[in-house]
Amino acid sequence: MDAWSRIDVDGHCCLAFAPQQPSPHGYTVVYLHDELATPLEEHAVFGQLFEQYGLRAITPVTGRSWWTDRVWPPFDAERSAQRYLIEGLLPWLARHWQVASPRIALLGVGMGGQGALRLSFKHPSLFPTVAAIAPAIDCHVAMEQGDPTLGALYRDPEQARQDTATLHIHPLNWPRNQWFCCDPADYPWFDAADRLRMKLYSLGVPYDADLETTGGGHSWEYFERMAEPAIRFLAERLERERLRIV
Repeated sequence: MDAWSRIDVDGHCCLAFAPQQPSPHGYTVVYLHDELATPLEEHAVFGQLFEQYGLRAITPVTGRSWWTDRVWPPFDAERSAQRYLIEGLLPWLARHWQVASPRIALLGVGMGGQGALRLSFKHPSLFPTVAAIAPAIDCHVAMEQGDPTLGALYRDPEQARQDTATLHIHPLNWPRNQWFCCDPADYPWFDAADRLRMKLYSLGVPYDADLETTGGGHSWEYFERMAEPAIRFLAERLERERLRIV
């Protein structure tokens, strides 16, 4: 618990994790939270894994922003969550933690999982390494079911669908390291994760995925179960990026 602290980053609250023995290369995970903005400090397994791999972590708190490039006034009246990450958080990390791409990875759960994938698909040079646990990819489904935040962000479900992570995949420009998972019992998000897998496969885009492990559906029981493979993937791929010959 003591490893977590609340800090101000460019006018917004973030939760920061500092391992006792951080990686000498400054490897950092930007965690995008779920719809409820559940703090990771409430789920000790994540902190234990960050500590094990020497990863610093930071969690911007944006509420139900869906991590889009659309302004959601309860978070910020002028800047979208996506713009905040790119224009506010990344420069702050460079100044204060002396870390920049490709030593920064994205990790997200639920709403944050789809946000991490979409951000990485849109900006693979900034975020070449990403992991998503139970990503809520087809957010237009939630809009059709009456989600008030999505109703404020998008004109209609079709506009929301056009902005989903799956439709931002570029066949020639994609993140080099991507991993995602979803419980087969996770309704309605599993079908979207499976469609993402099929699209990546059909385009010949490399990926890693676990769509077989089950236990808990869309719940923290499942999220905690999948924390270890997700964070291990990030740690291994951050090291691979460091050793990569450009």
